[in-house]
Amino acid sequence: MIKFLDIQKVNLSYQQEIEERLLSTFRSGWYLLGNEVKNFEENLKNYIGTKHAIGVANGLDALRLIFRAYIELGIMQKGDEILVPANTYIASLLALSDNGLIPVLVEPNLETYNIDITKIESKVTGRTKGILIVHLYGRVIFSEDLVRFAKQKNLLIIEDNAQAIGATWNKIKSGNLGDAAGFSFYPGKNLGALGDAGAVTCKDDELAVTIRALANYGSKEKYVNIFQGLNSRLDEIQASVLDVKLKYIDSDNERRRIIAEKYVSDINNAKIILPSLPKNREEHVWHLFVVRTQDRNNLQKYLRENGVEIIIHYPIPPHKQNAYSSMNSMIFPITEQIHEEVLSLPLSPVMSDEEVTSVIDILNSY
Repeated sequence: MIKFLDIQKVNLSYQQEIEERLLSTFRSGWYLLGNEVKNFEENLKNYIGTKHAIGVANGLDALRLIFRAYIELGIMQKGDEILVPANTYIASLLALSDNGLIPVLVEPNLETYNIDITKIESKVTGRTKGILIVHLYGRVIFSEDLVRFAKQKNLLIIEDNAQAIGATWNKIKSGNLGDAAGFSFYPGKNLGALGDAGAVTCKDDELAVTIRALANYGSKEKYVNIFQGLNSRLDEIQASVLDVKLKYIDSDNERRRIIAEKYVSDINNAKIILPSLPKNREEHVWHLFVVRTQDRNNLQKYLRENGVEIIIHYPIPPHKQNAYSSMNSMIFPITEQIHEEVLSLPLSPVMSDEEVTSVIDILNSY
């Protein structure tokens, strides 16, 4: 079986370093808000090139905290609207709903699977306060037009950077393109922890202080609570693992690019629509390699019978989920087409050349 993602093998690549850091953390006797988190936050901040990095419990909390902080600062209020791609993972919407904000769905571009910037303007109302861009599957979505439009309409740009750490646009890393960004370090991500973990990056001092306090029971000072906050803190153990793996993220992403480019160049089957390559290869870190086919059920069955593990990202779009029943009657043709046709192929930095070739041969024989 060619695994979709061999997480065990990925982590064993750094076994000695991770074990040494875990042992050191264990022996330190300090497991929350200690030096491991401080070191990781500093290294992440420097890697992304932004002013602040705040470790939190997971990627959803990262986004929740950003919007909660904007509300606490009086920049947003409940009932405000945030534009968000219709084909994103549901977490993007949950972060808004949890704060009483209204997600306004925008169709994606069928070639990039990212939000279609040309369709944003028609969705803006007097209550629109921001655009949540999602670098879906690892591909950056950004442009000068987006920046100009956001400034013209006085909109914040928040990045859902759960899938694209290390990607760059115009030599600027994702996570440092908008006003704030949320990261997920779920084990299967390009930079994955050994459990749930996340982070926020931003440029604004007041926003960073507010987010850090909100994540710590609403407290800047122990037992003094200025907000009705959350308990969403990155722990020392996860921080130590992430700090080791952060050193290798660029080389791991480069291996992903090489595999993705091999797939694009060598898969040749009229029934399979391949993802497009960006003009600048640094804009994509290939968290997922997503193909489309009108014959998904049969292709899925065929691949499994031939020992290739695949996953669908994602089978049901947010507006068709029971959680958002008020949206169920909405129609987003491009989004619905994507969710009915997509299939994610195996891709990870530990895939061998032989495994890559085998996947290609199996697909070409379909």
